[in-house]
Amino acid sequence: MSESLRIDKWLWHARFFKTRTLAAKVVSAGHVRVNAERVKKPSTNIRAGDGLSFMQGRQLRIVRILALGERRGPAAEAQALYEDLTPEPEARPAPVERVGIRPTKKDRRAMEALRQTES
Repeated sequence: MSESLRIDKWLWHARFFKTRTLAAKVVSAGHVRVNAERVKKPSTNIRAGDGLSFMQGRQLRIVRILALGERRGPAAEAQALYEDLTPEPEARPAPVERVGIRPTKKDRRAMEALRQTES
């Protein structure tokens, strides 16, 4: 039998989630797909070569498992466990600068002075 590891444990080892309990909750809620199939059991076994897709916060993450890992090590060690296939986010257009929406206190004083001179 080939090597395998629980999905919640791997997500924790790869540092996608801060705790194993949080990883298990995400899997139980059905927010994780293994090779395009939704899984709902944190005890689901995964192997090297499997593809995972899941939401991490507001970002969709797509990864390919390269190794299973034996412990939750430093970030550099965790990044060696997977290949990140997540597409680059689209560049958002620059926010439009809102000019003249609401006058400042100085502007209001100038308008008031103008009104008084016109009267």
